[in-house]
Amino acid sequence: MVVFAVPAEVAVILLDIEGTTTPITYVKDTLFPYIRDNVKEYLRMHWEEEECQQDISLLRKQAEEDSNLDGFVPIPLETGNGEDEVEQVIQAVVDNVHWQMSLDRKTTALKQLQGHMWRAAYTTGHMKGEYPAPIPGSDIALSRMLGSCLHLYSVAGKCCHSDAVAFYTPTAQLFDGHFDTKIGHKVESESYRRIASSIGCSTNNVLFLTDVTREANAAEEADMHVAVVVRPGNAGLTDDEKSYYSLITSFNELFLPSST
Repeated sequence: MVVFAVPAEVAVILLDIEGTTTPITYVKDTLFPYIRDNVKEYLRMHWEEEECQQDISLLRKQAEEDSNLDGFVPIPLETGNGEDEVEQVIQAVVDNVHWQMSLDRKTTALKQLQGHMWRAAYTTGHMKGEYPAPIPGSDIALSRMLGSCLHLYSVAGKCCHSDAVAFYTPTAQLFDGHFDTKIGHKVESESYRRIASSIGCSTNNVLFLTDVTREANAAEEADMHVAVVVRPGNAGLTDDEKSYYSLITSFNELFLPSST
């Protein structure tokens, strides 16, 4: 087994989710299709709720920013003209969400709505959290890692701890916090500096685990330690990337000095 020796100064482990803790196939084959198939019903059921209206306002603001993009879908304001108008706005939101998802966009507005929908689905039992341990050996390895501070960093909102991780027990209870793109985009080095500052540590006290090399590069530019996770379904790596980055396929491959 290949072993990655975690540097002694590391006190915080920051984890990506999609493709790192959670199989990318689960996200693509289960979580995203649920959004596409159920967004209209969700909006109808939760329309009067403040949280839902906040989601729509954020999506409307994003749509205004996207007005120069091909195929963008505007979301009109309500004028109080009854149920027909509500249905028109709902359809516009649905069309906008489908458009963004077709482009695999990672906007905060889209991810916030998705997070609220996933949370509702798990709460009502429409989706089940019974899912294998996110990465081989994770229960054992995460228990070993409790000497470190564990945080998540994902594009999804904090409301659901993202992509089903919050609904996998006991793993979810091990995390100390969750950052999303409100702190900055994952391919920008400044985001990782903000994360370290928010946690209250230096960037070189953090080990970031991700399957995306652009994210790994941004974290490294911020002076974080990095390991790239390789697992089925993840994007392939070039020969240069394989030789440059430290690679792991399991959390059990992390050798933490504090665990000896």
